[in-house]
Order: sequence, then C-alpha cells, then structure tokens
Amino acid sequence: MYKDNTLKDYLDELAAKLPVPGGGSSAALCAAMAAALVSMVVNFTLGKPKYEKYEKRLKEVINKSEFLRKEFLRLVDLDAIAYKSNNMRDAVNVPFMVARLCLEGIKLCPPLLKEGNINLVSDIAVAAVFFESAFVSASFNVKINLKSLGDKKFCAGVRKELSRNNRQISKIRMQVEERVGDIIRG
Repeated sequence: MYKDNTLKDYLDELAAKLPVPGGGSSAALCAAMAAALVSMVVNFTLGKPKYEKYEKRLKEVINKSEFLRKEFLRLVDLDAIAYKSNNMRDAVNVPFMVARLCLEGIKLCPPLLKEGNINLVSDIAVAAVFFESAFVSASFNVKINLKSLGDKKFCAGVRKELSRNNRQISKIRMQVEERVGDIIRG
C-alpha cells in the first residue's frame, strides 16, 4: 500500500478526507525515520579508523536499526489495513507493536553518542526524539482503540506496559538530549 509509494502520495492521502492513513500509520512512519537516522549515523561511522574499535558493535546496531526500519515501514501499511478492516484487536496490536519497537530503537541511541561519528550527534538526538514521538503517538492510538475491547485484563496489562515503557523512553530521550547538548556546546 503505502510503503512502495512516494512520500508525496502518502502525505496527500494523509491530508485528505480519508479514513486511512491516520495517526497510527504516521507513528510507524515517524519511527521508521528514527531507525533510518540510526542507520545513517552508523553508515557514516563504519570504516573510519577513529571508530574501528567499535566496528563489531556498530554492525550489530545497523543490523538492528535496519530490521526496525523495515518493520516500522511494514507497520505503516498494517495499521491502515487494521483500521480499514475494522479489526479492533489489530487496531490495538499494530500500534502497540510500534510502541514496543520504539523502546528497542531508542536504546540504540545512547551508545552511538560515544561510538558513532561525532559529527552526527544531532542526528542521534533527532532519532531519539522521533522514537519518543512515535511511541507517544502509537500509545494514543492503542489507548483509544482499547476502549472498543471488552477484555479488561488484557487492557490493563497493555496500559501498564505502555506506562512503564513511556518512563524508560522519556528517560533515555532526556539523557541523549542532555549529552548532545553538552557535545554541541563543546
């Protein structure tokens, strides 16, 4: 659906009076951009003698960020499909997966402040902010769709996990932001 179209096409449909894409799909796209930024930082770091001692770890990071980028892009479409089909369980599960994966993604950012190309620290900060933004956005979609499910135990567990992960993501984003601010100020 959307993953093979242009950004212009996606944004035109997002702006139109159409039921999809919407906030959940947009959250997944924001997360995909965050993962892509992590990959970009690693790509600009690999092969540089200054960072040679981190090469093995950087390759692990890019493998993870590329997996996440592809998965988030897949979720852009899955969110629209779930909403179009009026499948409320999927309308919860897809943005919930986006939220869960955002926590995995943002954890890639702090080590890059030391192990990544110093000239790209602002991109690491943007990635962290995008992961947090995508998490919060996906969480809104999860919570609104939980109202349609009758499973109180499931809903309580999802809300609890979102709350716990929100604290972690917020803490990591603030740490990245502070460290990048220190680096930029020099």
